[in-house]
Amino acid sequence: MANLLLIIGLVLVVLWLLGLVTSTTLGGFVYVALVIGVILVIISLVQRRRR
Repeated sequence: MANLLLIIGLVLVVLWLLGLVTSTTLGGFVYVALVIGVILVIISLVQRRRR
């Protein structure tokens, strides 16, 4: 489960970076994707440390 959260978080961060590079953003969606990605990566790291 933790690996899945990490992968989803990383994919969202990569998509956010692609949105910044190509300048084709969908308004606030890019920032929402960034926040969700960062939250998922942090959750994954916290769960990994507890094990």
